[in-house]
Amino acid sequence: MRFFPSIPSLLPLALLSTTLLSAQTVQVDMDHVLNRVDPRTSLGAGIDRIPVAAIDHDFTPEVLKQVFAAGWQPVSYRQNTELVVEAWHWNPVGTWSEPGQKGYFTGSATSTGFIRYSFGYGLPHRGVTRNDGTGPVGYSRLTDGDENTYWKSNPYLTSRYTGESDALHPQWVVMDLSNNVPVDTLKIAWGAPYAKKYIVEYWNGLDPFHAPTRGVWTAFPNGAITNGAGGTVTLRLSQAPVPVRFVRIWMTESSNTCDEQGPADPRNCVGYAIRELYMGTTSKDGVFHDVVRHTADQEQTATYCSSVDPWHTAESRVNRLEAQPGFDLFYKSGVTQGLPAIIPIALLYDTPDNAAAEVRYLENHKYPIAAIEMGEESDGQYMLPEDYAALYLQFATALHKVDPKLKLGGPSFQGVNEDILTWPDAEGRTSWLGRFLDYLRAHGRMSDLGFFSFEHYPYSPCRISWANLYQEPELITHIMQVWRGDGLPPSVPIYLTESNLSSSISESAMDIFGGLWLADYIGSYLNTGGNQVYFFHYLPLKMEVGCNDSAGTFSMFTVGPDYQIKQRLSQFFASQMINREWLESKGENVVYPATANVSDGAGHQLVTAYAVHRPDGQWSVMLINKDQHVEHSLKLVFEKDGKSVGFIGPVHEAVFGSTQYHWSPAERYFDAHPPLSESVATGPYTGGYADRDGPIAVHEVTGGKDTEYVLPAASIVVLRGELAVQANAAH
Repeated sequence: MRFFPSIPSLLPLALLSTTLLSAQTVQVDMDHVLNRVDPRTSLGAGIDRIPVAAIDHDFTPEVLKQVFAAGWQPVSYRQNTELVVEAWHWNPVGTWSEPGQKGYFTGSATSTGFIRYSFGYGLPHRGVTRNDGTGPVGYSRLTDGDENTYWKSNPYLTSRYTGESDALHPQWVVMDLSNNVPVDTLKIAWGAPYAKKYIVEYWNGLDPFHAPTRGVWTAFPNGAITNGAGGTVTLRLSQAPVPVRFVRIWMTESSNTCDEQGPADPRNCVGYAIRELYMGTTSKDGVFHDVVRHTADQEQTATYCSSVDPWHTAESRVNRLEAQPGFDLFYKSGVTQGLPAIIPIALLYDTPDNAAAEVRYLENHKYPIAAIEMGEESDGQYMLPEDYAALYLQFATALHKVDPKLKLGGPSFQGVNEDILTWPDAEGRTSWLGRFLDYLRAHGRMSDLGFFSFEHYPYSPCRISWANLYQEPELITHIMQVWRGDGLPPSVPIYLTESNLSSSISESAMDIFGGLWLADYIGSYLNTGGNQVYFFHYLPLKMEVGCNDSAGTFSMFTVGPDYQIKQRLSQFFASQMINREWLESKGENVVYPATANVSDGAGHQLVTAYAVHRPDGQWSVMLINKDQHVEHSLKLVFEKDGKSVGFIGPVHEAVFGSTQYHWSPAERYFDAHPPLSESVATGPYTGGYADRDGPIAVHEVTGGKDTEYVLPAASIVVLRGELAVQANAAH
């Protein structure tokens, strides 16, 4: 839908003259294959928890037809409840481990009702105030001011379930006092089970979570406890106050006494539980002065924890306005286009039984599964790699009992540009992935890792400039090399299961910038040998107010109040350029190196090129001109065995750039087009409009040895056709 008059059609770009630059060259190396890609299995999009109203409107044939026009094929089902510390009832029908709808929930593998929505359930034994997940929701029971509530660690990380000493999976809690505060006394109100052996430490550095190798945990002089007896204990940690911000309790031996749920379920009797923490100083008169803020909300003194017991109740269901799409709706709506999908299981805050039941349900209904992703963003929950690995193997055992052929993988790292680091272990190893892989190898279970997955959000929220476009090829290439350098075997494929510009809503994705970035990122990822990649988010969603009070969306569309699609955004057209113009949608596209010698003198590579030989026999080159203001004229040279050839005869040319698309933020739109009434400006926030909203410009030009192809400023251009050597061979 257009809001403004369209731009008149243009002459084929290859026929335009330019006085800006003499022709430069793109060279395609036909002697070296970088990758082989079938879009039916390799290029897809992700679906996550969204508003219930969006589920009702988006999973319909009318909407899905418009979504499919972007060209993405397989689907990765994302698992948001892991990010917000919730148990996932993938099926609302199931059984509880204890009477009264409480305990550990297992969904029914044989229920016959249609699953349209599935919901998350808050964890009463939560010990983390906030994490690197989805915003500030929930709160910790460690500093909530109520000793009737308590944090409890995950029972599946104890020797009863791991088969290893509890000392190999130490559990911990950390308090963040916000600033350096002089303290000498810690008061712990233990629950059951409690720690018999533990150490109280402070962090000698800046931030133990975001800079875990730039500091060390240092024990307080009197911080080592070897004979803990539970109850409420007051520990005089040092004779004089020590200025600290982060305090950690590191627990290595449990009392294995049962919590208030009793001994009927052994999971109630293992791990560690703390009812409340107090920290401060003891004055000369023996009075303890607490500096911790105790409140049942995000204003409490923040705490973090190693794990959380997935025990919960029916009353703890949260956020009824949002849901994960139910599996029956997901598969029967047609959103998967009949292709196998990547399906998650909840691992961090769930049980192996529930995960196994989920797979039984899907297979009973003959819903095709491409792979199972084991949990989501364990690094964002600050889980140690050995703990994730121990859970991974327990869940893998349960899942492979259901279906030995299942392809399992993880850990779905957060979008990062550098290695994931964690506190050093006894050998000084800090690489999260390296230690996870070492754990699998030590247990003879590397075969259970069918793929490695991570997410890609390369730029800091609200700090995106045009210069970021020049960085993407190097960023994605570097992080792929990091994963292999951590010890990931070449035989284990790399899946990028979720990606976009930033983890925060931003207007940048809707501007032409977002489209150029997407094309450059997908091309770079495939060039590095990546196996599967998923754009996020697939379905139409409303705009939200994000960075700097601007509006943004992860979707490829703008929508109205009832989710009807109003406009296609830049990443929709970039998706078409990738999936419809550059690659052939079915069959093996072979990826070859391509380089352009176009720079700006300041070290910026202005043009990047990505070449494939398609199943239909055509050669196809996608070119991204990241120069905001200047078009560039290029020759295309294909080199093989020391000989050079070029396109010959008809060349298909597709162009998407600032001539086809322009984003106008809301404030500029209203400046130029005053609202008819105040209610228009103050009504539902639209966030802006595309005053040029496509379509892609398509032409046919004649290729030849000396043909110069013009790349408009800020554009994606795809050129495809036959090479002179192909034409000669045909004759």
